[in-house]
Amino acid sequence: MITLIIFSFCIAVLAVFVLVRRARHHARLYGTDMPQRFHVGDVPRLGGAGILAGTVAAWLLAGFATEDPFYIGWSRLGAVVMIGCLLPAVIAGIVEDLTQSVSARVRLLLTLSSAALFCWTWGLSIQRTDIGLLDQAIAAWPLLGILFAAFAIGGLPHAFNLIDGYNGLAGTVSLLTCLAISHVALQCGDRQLAALVLSLAGATAGFLVFNYPRGKIFAGDGGAYVWGMVIAVTCVALVQRHPQVSPWFPILLLVYPVCETLFSIYRKMARGQSPGTADRLHFHQLIFRRLVRPVLLNDEDRQLLARNNKTAPYLWMFSALSVVPAVMLWRNSLALAVCSLLFVSAYVGAYLTIVRFKVPGWLRF
Repeated sequence: MITLIIFSFCIAVLAVFVLVRRARHHARLYGTDMPQRFHVGDVPRLGGAGILAGTVAAWLLAGFATEDPFYIGWSRLGAVVMIGCLLPAVIAGIVEDLTQSVSARVRLLLTLSSAALFCWTWGLSIQRTDIGLLDQAIAAWPLLGILFAAFAIGGLPHAFNLIDGYNGLAGTVSLLTCLAISHVALQCGDRQLAALVLSLAGATAGFLVFNYPRGKIFAGDGGAYVWGMVIAVTCVALVQRHPQVSPWFPILLLVYPVCETLFSIYRKMARGQSPGTADRLHFHQLIFRRLVRPVLLNDEDRQLLARNNKTAPYLWMFSALSVVPAVMLWRNSLALAVCSLLFVSAYVGAYLTIVRFKVPGWLRF
């Protein structure tokens, strides 16, 4: 396992280094007046290609190695099939990062297509939720469980894309999530799923070398789609394969990006806007503007970079409020459900507090 992490990390570092050096001319095409822009200068958004390279390289190493030295039971065909299922969604994200011409509808269609491929080739389905009536409905109509799985796998990449706003934010949340999943998978004796996400964790760490704190490259849509797709597939497979894992474990583990997405959709629809409209009212953007104190430096780009880097730690700690109890309570559905409700309440309460300028002074730094 350690070999896969180190290998994916090294490949990702090398790939991202090349992209940082060679892809700056693409960054000049990005609009300077976009609502989600909180940096100065031309920064490439192709970090997802580096994350993909590191992850895929580790999968291929595990699949093509002789005599299964990692004891994970991957075949060459299995490794190739995983990559093939992932590519439609990730390529759509990378093309969008390069051209800004792929519509949200097309990207959603391609992520759902990748999700359908995973459900078909892996036999994935959400078979239990520990909610009586819903479980009865799934038992009566098995197709319903497959549709739920495809929707979850196809939707999570867009949730990760939504929280990808500041240096180190989405990358660190993804890294923590991968480590949490690998811990539970190893507790269940599932080295295959653990290797799947640990390869992604190593590649993500390699990307973060350049993304935080200097912000030399961003993950872009491609990176968010790699994170969301792999994490969602692993979570669905983990619950399906191991009855001792509560279906509420992935819900609590991923409640931050999911809550951000659902609340954003509600907020925009309540204001008569399309859910796909970009704005400056996401949770992390409010923290940047209202909690992070201005930094007195000599030039504008250094000031903005310093404030940008001070934003992510707020969300790392906030995300830990779901990751830590999820890892500790991964067998207990009732406790996980209660923690999920508490997190949603905390999210809404914190959002309203910031909007109303009622944040205590000790939280600002």
